[in-house]
Amino acid sequence: MPRRNVPPESLELTSEQMRDMVDRAMDRIVPWIETIGEQPMHRLDKAHKLARALREPLPEGGVSFRRILGQLFERVLPMSLNTAGPGYLAYIPGGGLFHAAVADLIADATNRYVGIWAAAPGLVEIESTVIRWFVGMVGFPATGGGVLTSGGSIANLTAIVTARHTLLGEDFLRGTIYTSPQAHHSVRKAARIAGFPDANVREVPADGAFRLRAAPLEAALAADRAAGFTPAIVVASAGTTATGAVDPLAELADVCARERLWFHVDAAYGGFFQLTDRGRAALAGIERADSVTLDPHKGLFLPYGTGGLLVRDRDGLRRAHQVSASYLPPAQADPECWDFADLGPELSRDPRGLRVWIPLKMHGAATFRAALDEKMDLARDAAARLAALPGVEIVSEPTLSLFAFRVAPPGVTDPATVDAFGRRVLTGVNARQRVFLTGVEVDGRHLLRVCVLSFRTHAAQIDALVEDLGAAIVAAHRASDEGAENGAAPPDPRVAGPDGAVRS
Repeated sequence: MPRRNVPPESLELTSEQMRDMVDRAMDRIVPWIETIGEQPMHRLDKAHKLARALREPLPEGGVSFRRILGQLFERVLPMSLNTAGPGYLAYIPGGGLFHAAVADLIADATNRYVGIWAAAPGLVEIESTVIRWFVGMVGFPATGGGVLTSGGSIANLTAIVTARHTLLGEDFLRGTIYTSPQAHHSVRKAARIAGFPDANVREVPADGAFRLRAAPLEAALAADRAAGFTPAIVVASAGTTATGAVDPLAELADVCARERLWFHVDAAYGGFFQLTDRGRAALAGIERADSVTLDPHKGLFLPYGTGGLLVRDRDGLRRAHQVSASYLPPAQADPECWDFADLGPELSRDPRGLRVWIPLKMHGAATFRAALDEKMDLARDAAARLAALPGVEIVSEPTLSLFAFRVAPPGVTDPATVDAFGRRVLTGVNARQRVFLTGVEVDGRHLLRVCVLSFRTHAAQIDALVEDLGAAIVAAHRASDEGAENGAAPPDPRVAGPDGAVRS
C-alpha cells in the first residue's frame, strides 16, 4: 500500500513559541552573566568524557527546548575556559558584550543578506559606516575601505592575497614575505593558502624587545634580491600575542616606501588602542600601512567571530577579489556603495556590522576609550607589582596591555630548572581559579603572560593576580625543597593542566 502523505511538523513558530524560547533562554543567560565572576576560570577535567557523551546519530524526532537549554547550561558550557570572565588574563581575551548578542538575534531572525549592496542597502551602509569609522581611526585617506571578517586570520589572508595581486600578479612564486619570529602564526598560514611556498616567508630576527627592526630587514631584502627573489610584503605587528611587542611602524614604513613593498600591520590585538592617546603614540606609523588587520572581538570587547581588514586603497581590494557571474546583480556603479562580496573571499556573509554598530551607537567612542585606558593602567600596575615579587623578572614591559615575565628560584640559573619552576608556578596560579594565565615559549625560554583586555577586568582581578602569583611562588619553593629532601622529582609541570592535574 502507498504511504499516506503526512504533513511535516511545522518549522514556523507561533508568536507565543518565539517569545517563550527567548524568555527561557534569557532565564538561563542572565544568571549566567550575573555570576560569571564567581564561576571557575576553567573546567576541563572531564572534557573527553563529555565529548564522548555528546556524540550521537542524527535524531529522527525532536526534544523540548527546555531540555536542550539544560544540556547546554548544565553540561556543555561549564566544561570550558571562562573566556568571558573578569579573571581571564590568558591568550587575548574576547569580552563578549551582550549588546552584540542582541544585534545577532536581530540579524539572524530577520536573515538579511549583505554580500551585495542591493540586497540590503541599509544594513550594508551600517557596516560600511563602521568600516569608515575604523578607517578614520587608523588615519587612512578617504580612498580607504575594508571588510569585516570572522577574525584576524581571514583578515591577514585577505591582505596577503590583495598584496600578491597588486604587486606580483600571476607570477608570484619568487615573491617573498618578511615578518618577525613573534608574528602571529596566521601570517605564515595565510601565505601558504595564498600560494606562496613556505620557504618564501622570511623570519627577520627581532631585537631584545621582540621587535622587527629596519637594519636586519634591509639586509634580508638585499640578500633576496641578489638571489633572484622579489621582495613583496612586510608584515609588522602592533601588539604580538606572545609578548605584546609593537614593531617600530614608522621605521618599517620608511623601508617599505623606499623598497616599494606592501606594508601590512597585524593590529588584531593592539589596533583599537588607537582610540587612546597612549595607544596612538605607541602605534605611530600605522597610518602609513597599505593594510591593517583589526579584531573588534579583542579591543572592542565583542564576541568571537568579529574581525576586520582595512586597506588604504579600496579599489585594490576590489581588483583582487571581484569576480562576476551571470546570476549575480551587476557590480555597484556608485563607488560609495560597497558590495562586500567584491572586497573579500566570502559571497555568503551575515550582517557583522550590526554587532559593532549597536554598542558604539549606544555608548559612543568615549566609553570604549576610557575602558581601553583602564586596561593599560591595570597592565602597568600588574607589571610593577609582579616585579616586586621574589624571583619575578618582567621580560617584556606592557606597551599596551600585555606583558610577559619569568619566575626563577633564588640562585638558580639553569634554563631548564627555571622553566620547570615557572610552569609549576603557572599551574599553581590557575589552580586557585580566580585568574587564568597562559605561558609561551620565546627564544627557548618559558614565559608567563598577562593580557588585560576584558571589559569586566578591573583592579580587584589585578589584586587577585598578585596574591595568587605570590602564593604560587611560595608553594613552588616548598614543593621544590620537599622534593629535594626526599630525593624525588616533583611531577613534571609541562604536562600539568590548568587545574593542576598531571596528564600524560
